[in-house]
Amino acid sequence: MGEALENHASRVLGLIRPGVPADAALREYLPGRRTLGAIGRRSVSRAVFAYFRWLNWLDNKESEQRRVVAALGLQARFERDPSGFKAEALAARAVPGWLAAEMELTPAFLRAIQREPALWIRAKSERAEAVAAALGDCERPPPAAGPAPGALRYRGTADLHRTPGFQSGDFEMQDLSSQLVGHACAPAPGETWWDACSGEGGKALHLCDLMGNKGLIWATDRSERRLTTLRRRAARAGMFNYRAASWTGSGPAPFRTGCDGVLVDAPCSGVGTWQRNPHARWTTSPGDVRELAAVQAALLGRAAPSVKPGGRLVYSVCTLTRSETAAVADGFEAAHPDFEPSPLAIAPRGEPAGFRISIFPQDLDSNGMFIAAWRRRR
Repeated sequence: MGEALENHASRVLGLIRPGVPADAALREYLPGRRTLGAIGRRSVSRAVFAYFRWLNWLDNKESEQRRVVAALGLQARFERDPSGFKAEALAARAVPGWLAAEMELTPAFLRAIQREPALWIRAKSERAEAVAAALGDCERPPPAAGPAPGALRYRGTADLHRTPGFQSGDFEMQDLSSQLVGHACAPAPGETWWDACSGEGGKALHLCDLMGNKGLIWATDRSERRLTTLRRRAARAGMFNYRAASWTGSGPAPFRTGCDGVLVDAPCSGVGTWQRNPHARWTTSPGDVRELAAVQAALLGRAAPSVKPGGRLVYSVCTLTRSETAAVADGFEAAHPDFEPSPLAIAPRGEPAGFRISIFPQDLDSNGMFIAAWRRRR
């Protein structure tokens, strides 16, 4: 790597400011450091995230470089023996104090978010075996995930963005829990679906694949930049059964077609991603949770009229707070008697299929996720 890892990490930390979180600072810093190579860039990212994962164990009197080294030491110690860290200490120091009022802080959850995250990829349905063979170092999901045909955990060290399989569109990087959202939707070829908050298109492209590139996906987002990325990803993947359009969430859908299904993968506090993005633990507030819960309820209410009678509405958020999960779902049901709970097409952990499910990071070594589904009464 040349220059010391802690120096690179310290420079990234210096770029973090309001509006520029750790992941954005890494994207700003790493492209200009080509001499690092793929392994070096990954090491810098790992050091920055370890810093925030162990922030409350670090001595503020030490230099930033020494704190980075200390954080990496704590990470290595934890990976060797998670039980060496008491759950009480993790509850007090690994998460902000307000979280205990929003969810149960179990020892399993607290230890899961202190681990380094798994890298999951989603291969096209018919290409999973070929992708696994070409990449090597791939594992199938645990049985508790249920059927997830394209999901692979990658344990290798290659820069996946440079591999032929990625460049030809055979696979995308996508967390296992996000892939389960697509399987929960279970769209059929020839149907019409709306991914109302599509972002850069990860779940929309999965829906396209599950539909065999047949039918129609409406993919909308308030950010034209994200939609541009979606179009580029779709072209690489050879997915063309979609239409991208801008939608701010403040009015009706930008189309008049009734949908067989609508996915509202709403903006959220992201508590379920705190293993992967530990900086967010220290920038998210209870006020954010309250504001986002109101946004989520409004998005569900505005998306619901686009569901055909007999069609399905699926709600997902990568958070685990009660305000953004059960409370939003309860509020929707109370306000929309024309919708009834619909069994999800997935049942992680081997549980009977239900109408709502919470996936915790410790369940599948993936992001936390809440999913609920309803059917519009005929």
